[in-house]
Amino acid sequence: MTEHAPLILDIAGLSLTDVDRRRLSHPLTGGMILFARNWQDREQLAALCAEITAIRDDLLICVDHEGGRVQRFRTGGFTHLPPMRALGDLWMKDALAATNAATAAGYVLGAELRACGVDLSFTPVLDLDWGESGVIGDRAFHRDPRVVALMAKSLMHGLLRAGMSNCGKHFPGHGFVKADSHTDIPVDRRSLKAILADDAAPYQWLNTSLSSVMLAHVVYPKVDPRPAGFSSRWLNDVLRAKLGFGGAIFSDDLSMTGARVIDGRAVSYTEAAVAALNAGCDMVLLCNQSLRDPPAVDLLLDGLGEAQRKGRWHASGAGERRRLALLPAAPALPWDALMAHPDYIHALGLLP
Repeated sequence: MTEHAPLILDIAGLSLTDVDRRRLSHPLTGGMILFARNWQDREQLAALCAEITAIRDDLLICVDHEGGRVQRFRTGGFTHLPPMRALGDLWMKDALAATNAATAAGYVLGAELRACGVDLSFTPVLDLDWGESGVIGDRAFHRDPRVVALMAKSLMHGLLRAGMSNCGKHFPGHGFVKADSHTDIPVDRRSLKAILADDAAPYQWLNTSLSSVMLAHVVYPKVDPRPAGFSSRWLNDVLRAKLGFGGAIFSDDLSMTGARVIDGRAVSYTEAAVAALNAGCDMVLLCNQSLRDPPAVDLLLDGLGEAQRKGRWHASGAGERRRLALLPAAPALPWDALMAHPDYIHALGLLP
C-alpha cells in the first residue's frame, strides 16, 4: 500500500496531550493547523511546533495567517500585517510600490512564522473583491483578476524569500457569492466561461508560482452539482488540465456547512473526506473538532483507514510527494537573528 498522509487536523490547547501525540503519529495524518487558541506567546508557539516536529519531522505545520482580520498570532513581536485590500488600494496609487510592499509583506509574514517553527500559511487569497462577500471582504486584493494575480505573485515572492511555500485560495472563487460557506452552502450560478474569464483567471496566470491551492466549498451548478472541493471536473478537468496547475490541492475545512452536503445528501466527515480525495484533493482539513465529544478526529482517522482498506479511496504517491514538497527546504532564521536582519528591517519599512 502506497503511503499517503492526507489528513490535516488540529489540537485543543497550548501543548500536546497524549491523545494529540497519538493522532499526530497516525500514518494518515499529514499535518496540523494552528488557531489562536494554540497561542499564548512566542516561546510557547515555538515549543509546540518543536513538540510536533519531534513526533514526525514530515508533519506539515499550517496556519491561516493572511494579515488583517485573519491573523492568528498578533502579540509577542508578530507584525500586524495589513489586510490585502490595503495593498490593492496602494496599487491604485502606485502599482510598482504596491508590488514591492506585497513582497515585503510576504517576507515578513513567512519569516516570522518560520522563526517559530510554522511551515505554511494558507495565503494568498486569490478571490476577487466583488463587494458582496462578507467572509472574503478586505481579505481580497482587488476586483480586477490581473491586479490580484500580480499582487499575489509579489506576495508569494516574499514568502519564497522566507523559505515558505504558498497556497492560493479559494478555487475557483468565493468572492462572487454572498453566503458564507462556514455556515451555509453558497451557490454561484455563473457559467464556466464567466468564471474562467474572471475569478479563476489568476490560477492559470500563476500556475508556475503556486505551490498549493485550497478549494472553495461553493456549488457552481452550471459546471457540477457538487461543491468544487468534491468535483473531479473542477479539480482534474479545469484546475489541472485546463489551467495547468501541478501543485498540491487542499480541501477547505470539512466541518464547514458547505462541505456537509454532497449530491443533496448530508454526509459524515469520512464520506466528505473520501469524496474529496477521490475527486483529486491531496489533503483534507478537519478543523476545530479536537474540542468535540465524541472526538470527530478519531472517527475520521478510523473511518478513512477503513475506507482505504475496503478500496473506497486509494493512496496517492503523487499526492504524498506534493505534500512533502510544501515543507521548507532550508533552516529558518531564529527570531533574534531575524529581528536584526537587514532584509527584515527593510521590509518592515515598506508595509502600508
